Amino acid sequence: MSFPDPRWAIPGIVCEGVSLLAGPPKVGKSWLALNLALDIAAGTPALGSIDVDPGPVLYLALEDTARRLQSRMRTVLAGRDAPPGLTLSIACPPMPAGGDAHIADWLDQHPDARMVVIDVFAKVRGNPPPGVAAYDADYAAMSRIKRVADAYGVAVLLIHHVRKQGSEDFLATVSGTHGLAGAADAVLVLERARAQADGILHITGRDVDETDLAMAFHPDVGSWRVLDGPAEDYQLRDGRAVVMRFLRANPGIRPKAIADALRLDPATVRQTCRRMVDAGQLRTNSSGQYYPADHPAIGAGDTSDGSDTPHSYPRHPCHSVTQSPLTSTNPGVRTPSPSDHPALPLSPCHCTGSDQRKPE
Repeated sequence: MSFPDPRWAIPGIVCEGVSLLAGPPKVGKSWLALNLALDIAAGTPALGSIDVDPGPVLYLALEDTARRLQSRMRTVLAGRDAPPGLTLSIACPPMPAGGDAHIADWLDQHPDARMVVIDVFAKVRGNPPPGVAAYDADYAAMSRIKRVADAYGVAVLLIHHVRKQGSEDFLATVSGTHGLAGAADAVLVLERARAQADGILHITGRDVDETDLAMAFHPDVGSWRVLDGPAEDYQLRDGRAVVMRFLRANPGIRPKAIADALRLDPATVRQTCRRMVDAGQLRTNSSGQYYPADHPAIGAGDTSDGSDTPHSYPRHPCHSVTQSPLTSTNPGVRTPSPSDHPALPLSPCHCTGSDQRKPE
């Protein structure tokens, strides 16, 4: 048998079938979905640089009022006319109550449709039947939408949330059981640090190659754009700014505590700190605590190799280190006291009259 190639709504990102776009609240998921819908309906390059085939798009903005949706569209369109191929709605029944038939009716009227956006998935999934396991309920909820997508060969983009707990595997951050990600044809997770313009779009799926895209959000025009170059470069650059701001407010912190406070990947924070040390932006002491390079607690004798492991600097018993109480406003982060950072090199011992140094 021979089969046609998959139909792409956005080549390399959203293919026919069900794609799950997840991210934290207020990170810009709805702006991204609206950008994609407008670009496909108008036939303009998606995300500023990806050529798309134009076609009708159904956008279900189920968390918005008509006024808010109009305001967002005016921001994105910036004076341009809305594309006639875009159908907007702020209501849709849950899937078990006829939502799938509601979408199918629209698709029957638009046989050349390119994409359906449902923002958000929780508004249409419906309540799980009593006595059904959570995994089975999640899989069944996705399957209803997937049957529509497969029957019409159209891309359906579901907007969803991530769980509060972070994870090194972006798939594990999707809220709900693995039944959601397992039933979806593709999963996209959008990450963006608070007050930062750059973000990362993680992508994996059955017909799409696993990749990370560096993205930039322009709030003045409500638009997302794909950035050139590896995503890791922008992630590191963005991470340096976040780490520096945190350390200026909380100097003398180890990378693990920084990662916990900022909900970042510990390995990424350790790498960022080491590279910032190499670049002269940070300094670290014998206990593996990090400071801005110009912080007064840093002395000329402190280390600067970025290691997380405390160094075995000679330390005489006279120069003991005491722990200060938790005084930082960040949970789990201890504000160092001056006694945490003994001056190096050590002065002669006054208790024995000797200047002999011994390992700790």
